[in-house]
Amino acid sequence: MFPDILPVLLSVVVISLSGVMMPGPMFAVALTKSFRSPWTGVWISLGHAVIEVPLILLIYFGFAHFFENSIVQLVLSIMGGGMIIWLGISMFRNRTEVVTKGKDLPYSAFTAGIITSGLNPFFLLWWATIGSLLVMKFVEFGAGGLTLFIVVHWLCDLFWLSLVAVVVYKTHALWGKKIQEWVFIASSLLLAGFGIWFIVSGIQAVV
Repeated sequence: MFPDILPVLLSVVVISLSGVMMPGPMFAVALTKSFRSPWTGVWISLGHAVIEVPLILLIYFGFAHFFENSIVQLVLSIMGGGMIIWLGISMFRNRTEVVTKGKDLPYSAFTAGIITSGLNPFFLLWWATIGSLLVMKFVEFGAGGLTLFIVVHWLCDLFWLSLVAVVVYKTHALWGKKIQEWVFIASSLLLAGFGIWFIVSGIQAVV
């Protein structure tokens, strides 16, 4: 099985890394939560896996079309957009206390990983389209192949988010308070912008 599955696994690594390295809500949270802990990437990737693994299994068993439904996308867009805007507002409000007083944001990295994954309509749509094609390549390899796919894909998420977390944690003290605060402002605006985009895109899809 291994010689046959190796090229497919390589495609999973390339596509997975290209996806996780794209700036988005999860990256914005990882960037700011890493000020407090180098383990942020691990916790966010675990929260991400809470949503992603069941989603992969649903797709494997033929439920990909459910996430392409316009009503489902609308509901997820409004709920997800609203929650991600809340993450951004909370980040903006707490930026000074986090930077100057060493406090943390009012939500954990694990929770943020769940929210920025499960309530991200474009993440779900990616899995219903590109992701489902990857999953279907492993059907012929059975449960063992699917398990390998899940592990390899998650390790790509873990690698990138952990790299971001460790680099930020090790270097943020050198940035200065003003730069640190501007990182929080930029990240909060990024989250709010994605939240608004999710809501508008969901509405446009059914209009």
